[in-house]
Amino acid sequence: MRRPIVALLAVPLAGCLMGPDYRRPVLETPAAFRYETADAQETANTAWWHQFQDPVLDELIADAIAGNPNVKIAAANVEQAAAVLTQARAPLYPTVGYDASGARERASEAGAVPLPAGFPNPRDSYQILAGASWEIDLWGRIRRLSEAARAQMLASEEARRGVILSLVASVASGYVQLRGLDEQLSIARRTKEAYAASVRLFELQFQYGLKSGMTVEQARTQYETAAAAIPQIEAQIAQTEHAISILLGRNPGPIPRGKSIEALALPAIPAGVPSELLERRPDIRQAEQNLVAANAQIGAAKALYFPTISLTGAFGGASNQLGNLFQGPARVWSYAGSITGPIFAGGAISAQVRQVEAARKAAEQGYVAAIQSAFADVEDALVKREKLAEQLEAQERLVKASREYARLARLQFDGGVTPYVTVLQAEQQLFPAELNQVGLRSSLFAATVAIYKAMGGGWVAVAEGQSR
Repeated sequence: MRRPIVALLAVPLAGCLMGPDYRRPVLETPAAFRYETADAQETANTAWWHQFQDPVLDELIADAIAGNPNVKIAAANVEQAAAVLTQARAPLYPTVGYDASGARERASEAGAVPLPAGFPNPRDSYQILAGASWEIDLWGRIRRLSEAARAQMLASEEARRGVILSLVASVASGYVQLRGLDEQLSIARRTKEAYAASVRLFELQFQYGLKSGMTVEQARTQYETAAAAIPQIEAQIAQTEHAISILLGRNPGPIPRGKSIEALALPAIPAGVPSELLERRPDIRQAEQNLVAANAQIGAAKALYFPTISLTGAFGGASNQLGNLFQGPARVWSYAGSITGPIFAGGAISAQVRQVEAARKAAEQGYVAAIQSAFADVEDALVKREKLAEQLEAQERLVKASREYARLARLQFDGGVTPYVTVLQAEQQLFPAELNQVGLRSSLFAATVAIYKAMGGGWVAVAEGQSR
């Protein structure tokens, strides 16, 4: 009797796995990025936000990683997926349990059939059993389900890394935008004060007949233009502060400042090749793990065509006296094996197989789409940063020329050579040019942040260490 049992126990060691083993799809990847510059540096795996050289920004990012609710949700999802993996693997091992019972009962002595002589009435009964059951994973169904659960857990982990990647980039982008708005507010206030001085001067000169009312009103339009820009910028500052506060896991409130936008150091452009994105981008790694899980589900579904083999056993004692429960005569035991399998299921199993095969096709296309989207993200970020740098250089030349134009126009007006409308035109060009220059500078910083986000990198591991 023991030989069949030993044979059954040895089956899992030689059992097969139904369904295809996972192989990464062969994809065509570009040899290099089109817009990567020659001065790119190997910085993708470093904590790149330190390159801004602003301790306040470093602290904000650390606070965000530690307090952001989405990071905590993602971490909880990983814990949940890990528990699902443990649950999926559990059937690979025998399930051992116990059962104990005790009863006291009295049978009727006035029934149609009298009780046998010497039959105890009332009567006690006690029983205690230890049992075990085990489903033999002959066709690999449980192992395929475990493989799928493991892939889903890894996908959850990559999702958490993706949340951290987006969070760090969002905090850095929000901070440079905030410092840019602060500089724009400073420019608007300085310009407003300068225009206010001109208005006061022209009003005084108008009282003595030295300037016309038109000149006064022209100066006043400049002043009000700057005055109208200030509350708009202040509203943008408050909204940006509130957005950063939410990223930090706090209620909306003020955000501390460090270096000005002019004093911030511009991070270097990270170097990389397209094929590296397959290993660095969390969203690509997550998509691949989803594909692994979908591939494993095929084997689990196909295994349903074949019989399920289970072993059960029990050992214990049964007696009508509690003291004799563990004596030799009270010993009871049993063992059994069972085989169950489908004969006719109305197409349910084949439909399930087709379902998981279709899910695998969808997961594969999702994986391909994630890769192509990643390539596009990097190319977009690189070209945007390159063109913003060119645009900023041109804008700086424009501001320089506008300042000189305004200075010369003011000198000619003071000398009585040109009317004030010439000064008005020059200064009307200078004010928005200065605001645009600051805006382009903060956009250039944000574009550099977008490159690091698009390329992924080992820096995510550095950042996620602060969230544990």
